[in-house]
Amino acid sequence: MALLRSVANIALGLCFFAVIVQCKRPEQKIVQQTERGEALGTTYTIIYEVPSDTVFYTSKIAQVFDEVNASMSTYIPDSDISRINRGDTAVVVDAYFEEVFASAREVWQSTNGVFDPTVGALVNAWGFGPEKGIATLDSAQVDSILVFTGLEKIAIDESNKVVKNHPQVYLDFNALAKGYCVDLVGRMLEEQGVENYLVEIGGEILAKGKNTIKDKQWVVAVDDPFQPAGERRLIAKLALHDRAMATSGNYRKYRVDEVTGEKYVHTIDPRTGYPFKNKVLSASVLAPTCMEADAYATAFMGMSLEGIKETLNGLEHLDVYIISLNDQGGLQEYRTSGFQRLMLGD
Repeated sequence: MALLRSVANIALGLCFFAVIVQCKRPEQKIVQQTERGEALGTTYTIIYEVPSDTVFYTSKIAQVFDEVNASMSTYIPDSDISRINRGDTAVVVDAYFEEVFASAREVWQSTNGVFDPTVGALVNAWGFGPEKGIATLDSAQVDSILVFTGLEKIAIDESNKVVKNHPQVYLDFNALAKGYCVDLVGRMLEEQGVENYLVEIGGEILAKGKNTIKDKQWVVAVDDPFQPAGERRLIAKLALHDRAMATSGNYRKYRVDEVTGEKYVHTIDPRTGYPFKNKVLSASVLAPTCMEADAYATAFMGMSLEGIKETLNGLEHLDVYIISLNDQGGLQEYRTSGFQRLMLGD
């Protein structure tokens, strides 16, 4: 009996020792990977945290870009959206296309038509799109294009095909696609178990979790709209957590009338057919998704400051930072309280 009791005690001790050893496993090392490159006509930086320096998602990131381009790039002739714009009625759109179309419709409705992805024909006519513009665009030509401009003139039917009221309706998702691609990269990373990441494509940003390497929130910046070419000057920094940010401005993309010298900004009013002539210079938008932030940043460039404030009354999930000109030609800033709370000092 004594021998049996000793054997039992030894076995119990070994079992207890095994439990202790298991409990004292070394902590899992966190590695921060950074991917940089070019896509969607711009550059990107993607930072994500993984448990090993051998874990990369380079190919999966590239796959996201390829799939978005194949679905909705107006710069690729055989993409779904390009074929639809040429009048191909046999195209069955994918889930990406459906999701972007649905989001575009929501923003179109909430902005009373200021945001409209069918503005593409007008964008091209004014020379701001992938096609060559009309050298002498007159009011009659603008009016003729307005006949097939308006999101109410296009829909997706039950067979996932695009139906147009007019064959020349032209869809352009460029004001959403980049932000949507940011969201898709984020989704892909989360599907791989990544909890902390920062995705930036052409200045559009989505931040989730935190920067655990530095033990702080992800820090992002808003560029100065008047910074000289080739320089990087910031006007705001903020801590971003589980939120997206997009910025749009009319201070870079414009054309100049050779006769009058007048500048035409790059945002076209789909209701009038003419470029916006507005005092708003820059709009930075915070939203739950980058696609939404991207779309509203574009839409706000076509509104007055008062119009933006009025629109925000029904969109409590958005926060903004607006830079505009006052009546005297000086700069003025407007920030929602939510945006202000996230701002960091120098």
